[in-house]
Amino acid sequence: MTIRAGVVAVQGDVSEHADAIRRAAASHDETADVVEIRHSGAVPDCDILLLPGGESTTISRLLRDEGIAPEITEHVAAGKPVLATCAGLIVASTDPNDDRVDSLGLIDVTVERNAFGRQKDSFEAPLDVTGLDEPFPAVFIRAPLIDSVGDAEVLAEWDGRPVAVRDGPVVGTSFHPELTDDARIHDLAFFESEVANVVSDLG
Repeated sequence: MTIRAGVVAVQGDVSEHADAIRRAAASHDETADVVEIRHSGAVPDCDILLLPGGESTTISRLLRDEGIAPEITEHVAAGKPVLATCAGLIVASTDPNDDRVDSLGLIDVTVERNAFGRQKDSFEAPLDVTGLDEPFPAVFIRAPLIDSVGDAEVLAEWDGRPVAVRDGPVVGTSFHPELTDDARIHDLAFFESEVANVVSDLG
């Protein structure tokens, strides 16, 4: 089966996420047809979506200006999976703690931008993630902090604070899972959970 995967490509590590999605699909003997989304009209044809990092205020503005934001909301309402990473988590949150960010309200969390420090404060840490047998090598770069969690499920914590969550079909991470050769977070978001199993019924 071929999965149509959309990577929102207004900013962020587009090619790295595309590669990770393809590896995750291949581990299930499936093929991922990855499309880069920069304008409205492409999201409705996608089975899964990825919202990468970048600069959250810019991403949210471009999503609204290009008419992509309501399509993402409709995608989630249909129960289709989304993975939102770093700044993507901020944009997907219900409360980005920043009036400049027009959030999508998809993940019931409050976040704080750049809470883990600046670029020079980047680090890698082994995370115990619910659903994974072995620790995941998470890369934190100007990562947001999840201040509080509403109805979302916490999947991983670092130093006692949530850094990966799931809310329905949406998984959000403070870190950059695409910056490793390990595609298990993409696998978890799109292929492993009961919610993500909707992919098996698509196409």
